[in-house]
Amino acid sequence: MQTTIRQLLDDKGHQVWSVNADTTVYDALRLMAEKSIGALLVMRGGQVVGILSERDYARKVILEGRKSRETLAADIMSTAVLHALPGQSVAEAMALMTEHRIRHLPVMEHGRLLGIISIGDLVKAIIAQQEFVIGQLENYIAGAIA
Repeated sequence: MQTTIRQLLDDKGHQVWSVNADTTVYDALRLMAEKSIGALLVMRGGQVVGILSERDYARKVILEGRKSRETLAADIMSTAVLHALPGQSVAEAMALMTEHRIRHLPVMEHGRLLGIISIGDLVKAIIAQQEFVIGQLENYIAGAIA
């Protein structure tokens, strides 16, 4: 049985950290550090308009010589925001993240934001699934031998 993104969110929680498009990069980074996360959704009028990651900061602020206290989230956010659906499997979401080389995916259903998942969440779910299968196989083998 494959774990769905909905099940993963139900276990992990639906908490989403976000900033407005006009938030300074400095304030966004401070929130990321405070919450120990690597990305924030960027919102405008209750809608996801982008995602701001540590990678965006490194490439679009540091390397371009910008100042984080003067640069807005909207200026450096990634605007091509892919998303996962709650009914997708963990494996499908992992394939999407791997193909597009991204580490965070908002989870959307009918235009509504349900949560966000990271590559770490997916790896954790896959390991838990594999441990369960290994345990079942060990029990089966031990029962067959006894």
